[in-house]
Amino acid sequence: MNVLVDTSLWSLALRKRPKTVEENRLVSELTELIGEMRVVMIGPIRQELLSGISDKKTFESLKEKLRAFDDQELKTEHFELAAAFSNTCRRAGVQGSHTDSLICAFSALDNCEIFTLDKDFDFYAKHVKINLYH
Repeated sequence: MNVLVDTSLWSLALRKRPKTVEENRLVSELTELIGEMRVVMIGPIRQELLSGISDKKTFESLKEKLRAFDDQELKTEHFELAAAFSNTCRRAGVQGSHTDSLICAFSALDNCEIFTLDKDFDFYAKHVKINLYH
């Protein structure tokens, strides 16, 4: 099964330095998934990763690394389901970002797992059908 890697994990691997044994394990797991060619990317995650980098050289370097991953096509159905998921979660008292809702919708429609460090996805999973990578 393909894996959609969330911004939080990409950031750990590419923008920060792993500091704990667990963080190193997660980065190794990501590296293995890349080697297996199971990692998929969507434009909103790419944008989040590249946003907020003030140093132009660092920005260009990260942009080049990410070019190894083509953006998967997002269709009307992804955006409609993202809105429905957002509404469902909000009714249950769970607030989330538009990007998180889109990630959930992509996971559901394209049958892929979400690899993330963001615990919000555990809350989303209680209310909408998504696949989390463990």
